Amino acid sequence: MKFYWIKTHFLIKKIFSGFVWDFPTTEKKVYLTFDDGPTPEVTEWTLDQLKQFDAKATFFCIGENIQKHPEIFQKLVQEGHSIGNHTFNHLNGWKTSTENYIENFKQCEAEILKQFSILHLKSKLFRPPYGKIKFGQSKIAKGMGYKIIMWDVLSADFDTTVSPEKCLQNVIKNAKSGSVIIFHDSLKASKNLEHALPKTLAFLKENGYKCEAI
Repeated sequence: MKFYWIKTHFLIKKIFSGFVWDFPTTEKKVYLTFDDGPTPEVTEWTLDQLKQFDAKATFFCIGENIQKHPEIFQKLVQEGHSIGNHTFNHLNGWKTSTENYIENFKQCEAEILKQFSILHLKSKLFRPPYGKIKFGQSKIAKGMGYKIIMWDVLSADFDTTVSPEKCLQNVIKNAKSGSVIIFHDSLKASKNLEHALPKTLAFLKENGYKCEAI
């Protein structure tokens, strides 16, 4: 199994304080986020689950997928969810030159704004794929007015070596008020997501938490 933080360590948050890891609050609310869509087989199912629990979320979309599935992308916003940039081709910032990374980032932005010209909305949220971004890349993105949204709780739904139940426990054992929780509305994550998301939503509701969009 690959190594990664399920619950983001406070030292990481302190070192990278220019990024948003959570939203400290005394109110019982959390922020569900979904990366890598829109994916027809998964995103629409995710929207149905959120609607059942009157939950709002934030979707960090890959530009190429927006281009392929604009009707699903528009549905995300029409149902009251927030949208974020996740690059056009899901690039790893550590392995990509800053020039190419920002060009790809801007390509995704252009696709989002193309759709938002129809929806009369604008997005300024960005999540780097894999959570990997160089300082220079993040500086440019923030200079363009973007908030870089990371996460406080990782479900690990993308990891096929993680069981669906473990994925669920990763979330419900670590979520707290103000947490930013990350899932993926992708085919790779779908098995874990289909088990963990409905149970997560039920758990949050039973414990008095409200799910809000960023």
